[in-house]
Amino acid sequence: MTVREATRRTEVRSGVVQWFDGAARDLPWRAPDRTAWGVLVSEVMLQQTPVVRVEPAWRAWLEQWPTPADLAVAPTADVLRAWGRLGYPRRALRLQECARAVVERHDGVVPSTEPELRDLPGIGEYTAAAVLAFAYGKRSVVVDTNVRRVLARAVGGSALPAPSYTAAERALATALAPDGDAEAARWAAASMELGALVCTAKAPKCGACPVAGLCAWRRAGSPPDAHAARRRTQAWAGTDRQARGRVMAELRQAAEPVDRALLASLWHDPQQLDRAIAGLVEDGLAEQDEASRLHLPK
Repeated sequence: MTVREATRRTEVRSGVVQWFDGAARDLPWRAPDRTAWGVLVSEVMLQQTPVVRVEPAWRAWLEQWPTPADLAVAPTADVLRAWGRLGYPRRALRLQECARAVVERHDGVVPSTEPELRDLPGIGEYTAAAVLAFAYGKRSVVVDTNVRRVLARAVGGSALPAPSYTAAERALATALAPDGDAEAARWAAASMELGALVCTAKAPKCGACPVAGLCAWRRAGSPPDAHAARRRTQAWAGTDRQARGRVMAELRQAAEPVDRALLASLWHDPQQLDRAIAGLVEDGLAEQDEASRLHLPK
Protein backbone atom coordinates (compact mmCIF):
# COMPACT_ATOMS: atom_id res chain seq x y z
CA MET A 1 0.00 0.00 0.00
CA THR A 2 1.33 3.40 -0.93
CA VAL A 3 1.67 6.31 1.44
CA ARG A 4 -1.01 8.12 -0.53
CA GLU A 5 -3.46 5.24 -0.14
CA ALA A 6 -2.68 4.94 3.58
CA THR A 7 -3.37 8.66 3.98
CA ARG A 8 -6.66 8.37 2.11
CA ARG A 9 -7.78 5.51 4.35
CA THR A 10 -6.96 7.54 7.43
CA GLU A 11 -8.94 10.47 6.04
CA VAL A 12 -11.90 8.21 5.28
CA ARG A 13 -11.89 6.89 8.83
CA SER A 14 -11.54 10.35 10.35
CA GLY A 15 -14.31 11.79 8.16
CA VAL A 16 -16.76 9.03 9.02
CA VAL A 17 -16.12 9.32 12.76
CA GLN A 18 -16.49 13.10 12.71
CA TRP A 19 -19.77 12.73 10.85
CA PHE A 20 -20.97 10.17 13.41
CA ASP A 21 -20.32 12.60 16.26
CA GLY A 22 -23.17 14.75 14.96
CA ALA A 23 -25.35 12.24 13.12
CA ALA A 24 -25.53 9.23 15.44
CA ARG A 25 -29.04 8.09 16.23
CA ASP A 26 -30.16 8.19 19.85
CA LEU A 27 -30.68 4.47 20.35
CA PRO A 28 -31.30 2.98 23.80
CA TRP A 29 -28.55 0.36 23.52
CA ARG A 30 -26.09 3.24 23.03
CA ALA A 31 -27.14 5.06 26.20
CA PRO A 32 -24.52 5.61 28.95
CA ASP A 33 -26.46 3.30 31.28
CA ARG A 34 -26.58 0.44 28.79
CA THR A 35 -25.61 -2.98 30.06
CA ALA A 36 -23.58 -5.63 28.28
CA TRP A 37 -26.68 -7.82 28.36
CA GLY A 38 -28.73 -5.07 26.74
CA VAL A 39 -26.15 -4.69 23.99
CA LEU A 40 -26.08 -8.44 23.38
CA VAL A 41 -29.88 -8.58 23.16
CA SER A 42 -29.93 -5.67 20.72
CA GLU A 43 -27.36 -7.29 18.46
CA VAL A 44 -29.29 -10.55 18.30
CA MET A 45 -32.55 -8.73 17.59
CA LEU A 46 -30.99 -6.51 14.92
CA GLN A 47 -29.87 -9.47 12.83
CA GLN A 48 -32.04 -9.21 9.70
CA THR A 49 -34.55 -6.92 11.46
CA PRO A 50 -34.67 -3.10 11.09
CA VAL A 51 -34.13 -0.74 14.02
CA VAL A 52 -37.67 0.65 13.86
CA ARG A 53 -39.09 -2.79 14.70
CA VAL A 54 -36.39 -3.74 17.18
CA GLU A 55 -36.43 -0.69 19.44
CA PRO A 56 -39.89 -1.18 21.04
CA ALA A 57 -39.34 -4.94 21.31
CA TRP A 58 -35.93 -4.38 22.92
CA ARG A 59 -37.36 -2.00 25.51
CA ALA A 60 -40.15 -4.42 26.41
CA TRP A 61 -37.72 -7.34 26.54
CA LEU A 62 -35.28 -5.60 28.88
CA GLU A 63 -38.12 -4.47 31.10
CA GLN A 64 -39.30 -8.07 31.45
CA TRP A 65 -35.88 -9.76 31.54
CA PRO A 66 -33.26 -7.15 32.52
CA THR A 67 -30.55 -9.75 33.21
CA PRO A 68 -29.48 -13.10 31.74
CA ALA A 69 -30.65 -14.77 34.96
CA ASP A 70 -34.17 -13.45 34.40
CA LEU A 71 -34.38 -14.79 30.86
CA ALA A 72 -32.75 -18.09 31.78
CA VAL A 73 -35.71 -19.15 33.95
CA ALA A 74 -38.48 -17.66 31.81
CA PRO A 75 -41.07 -20.00 30.25
CA THR A 76 -40.12 -20.57 26.62
CA ALA A 77 -43.67 -19.79 25.50
CA ASP A 78 -43.37 -16.33 27.07
CA VAL A 79 -40.04 -15.79 25.32
CA LEU A 80 -41.50 -16.66 21.92
CA ARG A 81 -44.52 -14.45 22.52
CA ALA A 82 -42.29 -11.54 23.49
CA TRP A 83 -40.25 -12.06 20.33
CA GLY A 84 -43.44 -11.33 18.42
CA ARG A 85 -42.98 -10.33 14.79
CA LEU A 86 -39.23 -9.77 14.82
CA GLY A 87 -38.82 -12.76 12.52
CA TYR A 88 -36.54 -15.79 12.62
CA PRO A 89 -37.86 -16.86 16.07
CA ARG A 90 -35.10 -19.42 16.51
CA ARG A 91 -33.05 -16.40 17.54
CA ALA A 92 -35.25 -16.13 20.64
CA LEU A 93 -34.52 -19.74 21.58
CA ARG A 94 -30.80 -19.24 21.06
CA LEU A 95 -30.89 -16.06 23.12
CA GLN A 96 -32.44 -17.95 26.02
CA GLU A 97 -29.83 -20.70 25.63
CA CYS A 98 -27.19 -17.99 25.69
CA ALA A 99 -28.66 -16.51 28.88
CA ARG A 100 -28.55 -19.91 30.57
CA ALA A 101 -24.93 -20.38 29.52
CA VAL A 102 -24.01 -16.94 30.88
CA VAL A 103 -25.58 -17.88 34.21
CA GLU A 104 -23.99 -21.32 34.37
CA ARG A 105 -20.50 -20.41 33.13
CA HIS A 106 -20.07 -16.74 34.08
CA ASP A 107 -22.23 -16.18 37.17
CA GLY A 108 -24.75 -14.20 35.15
CA VAL A 109 -22.25 -11.66 33.78
CA VAL A 110 -21.83 -11.34 30.01
CA PRO A 111 -18.16 -12.19 29.38
CA SER A 112 -15.77 -9.57 28.03
CA THR A 113 -13.36 -11.65 25.95
CA GLU A 114 -13.86 -12.85 22.40
CA PRO A 115 -13.20 -16.56 23.08
CA GLU A 116 -15.70 -16.64 25.94
CA LEU A 117 -18.31 -14.77 23.90
CA ARG A 118 -17.82 -17.01 20.86
CA ASP A 119 -18.33 -20.02 23.09
CA LEU A 120 -21.88 -18.92 23.98
CA PRO A 121 -24.83 -20.43 22.05
CA GLY A 122 -25.80 -18.35 19.03
CA ILE A 123 -22.89 -15.92 19.30
CA GLY A 124 -20.77 -15.74 16.17
CA GLU A 125 -17.88 -13.60 14.97
CA TYR A 126 -19.90 -10.44 14.39
CA THR A 127 -21.95 -10.52 17.61
CA ALA A 128 -18.92 -11.22 19.78
CA ALA A 129 -17.03 -8.32 18.19
CA ALA A 130 -20.04 -6.01 18.58
CA VAL A 131 -20.44 -6.80 22.28
CA LEU A 132 -16.73 -6.20 22.88
CA ALA A 133 -16.89 -2.83 21.11
CA PHE A 134 -20.28 -1.48 22.09
CA ALA A 135 -20.65 -2.93 25.59
CA TYR A 136 -17.07 -2.95 26.83
CA GLY A 137 -15.41 -0.36 24.59
CA LYS A 138 -12.69 -2.78 23.54
CA ARG A 139 -10.89 -2.94 20.22
CA SER A 140 -12.50 -5.44 17.90
CA VAL A 141 -13.21 -5.72 14.20
CA VAL A 142 -16.97 -5.25 13.82
CA VAL A 143 -18.19 -6.03 10.32
CA ASP A 144 -21.84 -6.31 9.36
CA THR A 145 -23.49 -5.81 5.97
CA ASN A 146 -23.46 -2.03 6.43
CA VAL A 147 -19.75 -1.91 7.21
CA ARG A 148 -18.97 -4.25 4.32
CA ARG A 149 -20.78 -1.90 1.94
CA VAL A 150 -18.96 1.19 3.22
CA LEU A 151 -15.58 -0.49 2.87
CA ALA A 152 -16.42 -1.91 -0.56
CA ARG A 153 -17.31 1.52 -1.91
CA ALA A 154 -15.13 3.96 -0.04
CA VAL A 155 -11.95 1.87 -0.09
CA GLY A 156 -12.43 -0.96 -2.57
CA GLY A 157 -14.14 0.95 -5.38
CA SER A 158 -16.94 -1.62 -5.77
CA ALA A 159 -20.67 -0.95 -5.89
CA LEU A 160 -21.37 -3.71 -3.38
CA PRO A 161 -19.31 -6.35 -1.58
CA ALA A 162 -19.22 -9.97 -2.71
CA PRO A 163 -22.20 -12.13 -1.67
CA SER A 164 -20.07 -13.87 0.98
CA TYR A 165 -17.63 -12.31 3.43
CA THR A 166 -14.10 -12.82 2.12
CA ALA A 167 -10.66 -13.10 3.69
CA ALA A 168 -9.63 -9.96 1.83
CA GLU A 169 -12.51 -8.03 3.40
CA ARG A 170 -11.58 -9.29 6.85
CA ALA A 171 -7.98 -8.19 6.31
CA LEU A 172 -9.09 -4.74 5.12
CA ALA A 173 -11.46 -4.29 8.05
CA THR A 174 -8.72 -5.33 10.47
CA ALA A 175 -6.24 -2.91 8.92
CA LEU A 176 -8.71 -0.02 9.13
CA ALA A 177 -9.64 -0.57 12.79
CA PRO A 178 -7.66 1.86 14.97
CA ASP A 179 -5.28 0.42 17.54
CA GLY A 180 -6.83 2.11 20.56
CA ASP A 181 -9.87 0.61 22.27
CA ALA A 182 -12.06 3.70 22.33
CA GLU A 183 -11.07 4.77 18.82
CA ALA A 184 -11.74 1.32 17.38
CA ALA A 185 -15.14 1.10 19.07
CA ARG A 186 -16.08 4.55 17.77
CA TRP A 187 -15.01 3.66 14.24
CA ALA A 188 -17.05 0.46 14.39
CA ALA A 189 -20.21 2.33 15.37
CA ALA A 190 -19.58 5.16 12.89
CA SER A 191 -18.94 2.98 9.85
CA MET A 192 -22.00 0.89 10.66
CA GLU A 193 -24.15 4.00 11.01
CA LEU A 194 -22.94 5.45 7.72
CA GLY A 195 -23.89 2.25 5.93
CA ALA A 196 -27.31 2.15 7.57
CA LEU A 197 -28.26 5.79 6.97
CA VAL A 198 -26.25 7.09 4.00
CA CYS A 199 -24.30 4.43 2.12
CA THR A 200 -27.37 2.27 1.62
CA ALA A 201 -27.57 -0.67 -0.75
CA LYS A 202 -30.13 0.49 -3.30
CA ALA A 203 -30.07 4.28 -3.15
CA PRO A 204 -26.90 5.65 -1.53
CA LYS A 205 -27.19 9.30 -0.48
CA CYS A 206 -23.80 10.32 -1.82
CA GLY A 207 -24.68 14.01 -1.53
CA ALA A 208 -24.91 13.58 2.25
CA CYS A 209 -21.83 11.40 2.60
CA PRO A 210 -18.98 12.94 4.61
CA VAL A 211 -16.34 11.08 2.56
CA ALA A 212 -17.88 11.30 -0.92
CA GLY A 213 -14.79 13.12 -2.19
CA LEU A 214 -12.58 10.27 -1.00
CA CYS A 215 -14.82 7.42 -2.15
CA ALA A 216 -13.01 5.03 -4.49
CA TRP A 217 -16.29 3.90 -6.04
CA ARG A 218 -17.31 7.42 -7.01
CA ARG A 219 -13.82 8.16 -8.26
CA ALA A 220 -14.11 5.13 -10.51
CA GLY A 221 -17.35 6.49 -12.00
CA SER A 222 -19.74 4.51 -9.79
CA PRO A 223 -19.51 1.23 -11.74
CA PRO A 224 -22.39 -1.27 -11.48
CA ASP A 225 -22.45 -4.24 -9.14
CA ALA A 226 -19.95 -6.79 -10.45
CA HIS A 227 -21.62 -9.54 -8.42
CA ALA A 228 -25.22 -8.87 -9.46
CA ALA A 229 -25.61 -12.20 -11.27
CA ARG A 230 -24.55 -14.12 -8.15
CA ARG A 231 -26.98 -12.52 -5.76
CA ARG A 232 -30.08 -14.41 -4.78
CA THR A 233 -33.28 -12.60 -3.88
CA GLN A 234 -35.56 -14.56 -1.60
CA ALA A 235 -39.26 -14.04 -2.12
CA TRP A 236 -41.56 -14.01 0.88
CA ALA A 237 -45.09 -14.52 -0.44
CA GLY A 238 -46.02 -18.17 -0.71
CA THR A 239 -42.85 -19.51 0.91
CA ASP A 240 -42.44 -21.98 3.75
CA ARG A 241 -41.22 -19.07 5.86
CA GLN A 242 -44.51 -17.26 5.37
CA ALA A 243 -46.44 -20.41 6.27
CA ARG A 244 -44.32 -20.86 9.40
CA GLY A 245 -44.97 -17.23 10.31
CA ARG A 246 -48.74 -17.71 10.02
CA VAL A 247 -48.62 -20.74 12.31
CA MET A 248 -46.37 -19.01 14.85
CA ALA A 249 -48.66 -15.97 14.93
CA GLU A 250 -51.62 -18.22 15.71
CA LEU A 251 -49.75 -20.07 18.44
CA ARG A 252 -48.53 -16.86 20.08
CA GLN A 253 -52.05 -15.53 20.49
CA ALA A 254 -53.66 -18.82 21.52
CA ALA A 255 -54.29 -19.52 25.20
CA GLU A 256 -54.84 -23.24 24.55
CA PRO A 257 -53.36 -25.80 22.14
CA VAL A 258 -54.52 -25.19 18.59
CA ASP A 259 -56.32 -27.88 16.61
CA ARG A 260 -54.83 -28.86 13.25
CA ALA A 261 -58.16 -28.09 11.56
CA LEU A 262 -57.84 -24.45 12.58
CA LEU A 263 -54.26 -24.33 11.37
CA ALA A 264 -55.40 -25.78 8.03
CA SER A 265 -57.51 -22.69 7.48
CA LEU A 266 -54.41 -20.49 7.67
CA TRP A 267 -52.74 -21.73 4.49
CA HIS A 268 -53.82 -22.73 0.99
CA ASP A 269 -51.38 -25.62 0.45
CA PRO A 270 -51.86 -28.55 2.91
CA GLN A 271 -48.54 -30.19 2.08
CA GLN A 272 -46.64 -26.94 2.53
CA LEU A 273 -48.45 -26.32 5.81
CA ASP A 274 -47.55 -29.81 7.04
CA ARG A 275 -43.94 -29.13 6.09
CA ALA A 276 -43.98 -25.80 7.93
CA ILE A 277 -45.46 -27.37 11.06
CA ALA A 278 -42.95 -30.22 11.00
CA GLY A 279 -40.14 -27.69 10.68
CA LEU A 280 -41.40 -25.68 13.66
CA VAL A 281 -41.57 -28.82 15.80
CA GLU A 282 -38.12 -29.92 14.70
CA ASP A 283 -36.68 -26.48 15.49
CA GLY A 284 -38.15 -26.52 18.98
CA LEU A 285 -40.53 -23.64 18.24
CA ALA A 286 -43.70 -25.69 18.68
CA GLU A 287 -44.86 -28.93 20.29
CA GLN A 288 -47.75 -31.33 19.67
CA ASP A 289 -49.92 -32.95 22.31
CA GLU A 290 -51.55 -36.40 22.25
CA ALA A 291 -54.41 -35.06 20.12
CA SER A 292 -51.95 -33.61 17.55
CA ARG A 293 -52.83 -30.11 18.66
CA LEU A 294 -50.02 -27.58 18.45
CA HIS A 295 -48.77 -25.23 21.18
CA LEU A 296 -45.69 -23.22 22.05
CA PRO A 297 -43.00 -24.99 24.08
CA LYS A 298 -43.37 -24.61 27.82
